[in-house]
Amino acid sequence: MSEESKTKEGIFADLSRETFDTANSSEYLKKFSRGLSEDLIRQISSEKNEPEWMLDIRLKGFKTFQEMPMPKWGPNLSALIFHEICFYARAADTKNAKKWDEVPEDIKNTFEKLGIPEAERQMLAGAGAQYESDTVYHSLKQHWEDKGVIFLDMDEAVQKYPDLVRKHFMKCVPIHDHKFAALHAAVWSGGTFLWIPKGVEVDEPLQAYFRMNAPGMGQFEHTLLIIEDNSKGHYIEGCSAPKYGTNALHAGCVEVFVGKDSQFRYSSVENWSKDTYNLNTKRAIVEKNARMEWVGGNMGSGVTMLYPCSILKGEGSSADHLGIAFANKDQNQDTGAKVFHIGSNTSCKVVSKSLSKAGGISTYRGIVRVANGAKNCRIHTECDGLLLDEGSINNTVPDIDIADDSAFVSHEASVGRLSPDDLFYLQSRGISQEQAQSILVNGFLDPITRELPMEYAVEMNRLIEIEMEGSVG
Repeated sequence: MSEESKTKEGIFADLSRETFDTANSSEYLKKFSRGLSEDLIRQISSEKNEPEWMLDIRLKGFKTFQEMPMPKWGPNLSALIFHEICFYARAADTKNAKKWDEVPEDIKNTFEKLGIPEAERQMLAGAGAQYESDTVYHSLKQHWEDKGVIFLDMDEAVQKYPDLVRKHFMKCVPIHDHKFAALHAAVWSGGTFLWIPKGVEVDEPLQAYFRMNAPGMGQFEHTLLIIEDNSKGHYIEGCSAPKYGTNALHAGCVEVFVGKDSQFRYSSVENWSKDTYNLNTKRAIVEKNARMEWVGGNMGSGVTMLYPCSILKGEGSSADHLGIAFANKDQNQDTGAKVFHIGSNTSCKVVSKSLSKAGGISTYRGIVRVANGAKNCRIHTECDGLLLDEGSINNTVPDIDIADDSAFVSHEASVGRLSPDDLFYLQSRGISQEQAQSILVNGFLDPITRELPMEYAVEMNRLIEIEMEGSVG
């Protein structure tokens, strides 16, 4: 292994469950109320000095949230009590620092333990860090700023680029899409705004990391990514929260607009605590001959409902969806992908790898639609599940609706267990049973993790190792 590779692995080498579960003091929470009300929404908008049109969106979201029912499918959400959630809290007066040294010491130490800003120094074009409801740090390398790239937190983008934000905000994911999209529109705070101008290829990833610290928190960051024609970029998100035994809620929103002949990749490593309901919404609109790639890992949270979506609007557009879900004890990971083929000659590939351990439930839930008149579309879905013991569950729930008979469709699904022969072979070479299981699991997940930059593949593998600890017996 090269010295450079060793250095890169070192970014995440010390990650442990204790790293994620260690919380800072949350005395600041006493200044903020729990529950949802119109007064709170007006307070959020007022503190951010938002234009009237954004307040109108928030109020419409609140009204829609009150009127829409809870989902009647998927995991049970009955234990999620909204009046117990703190929907908005600021941990410090310092906001959106441009220099790392300006971030409050305890918050800075938390992110440094998680590999920020070390990863930024080594391989990122820019980085952002959000703590509770506020972005505490955001930076872009001067090289990309000189090329016209805009990389800001969303609150700042509303102030500096209101017309650009207004044109795209909640247009990819409409307010009425579902109950938690409406909730997000009402209480969103922080997040990332990225605009890559026409003809610019950003060959270094940009990253944002979101951290919930206090018990019973809600985090609702908005990620708005606009990729103009003939451009290229890669954005990475990471997320975590400590475990308290009190329910927390994450209902962020990601909207991606991929222009003609462009290529964009969105990668995420979501590692919330078991306290967290991860009810995130991610969607991209993909124009002519453009390509959208989703690469994601979901683990940690007690309940996940997450289905990244690609709308293949333009002729010749394409999408790849590559996902990992790990359901451990007391976890229900309901994940998958949605692809809508609107344009002709569009194509998608969906590859899902899920693991279940200690009674965990993992479900692939996917939707593929081909519109009437969308000619020569090509669809391939592949869903593989790995059960690590007798009591765990793995489900596959595909929904494929083809309205044009020129489409070519293939779907594969499999569920299995670790091979006893492979385990025996590895153990006969002096490898412990637990290590042998980890090696086979990493091999099972390799088609996904290899698509991440080395640094984040290392992080993903380390998180899998943490989940696998104590799996023998």
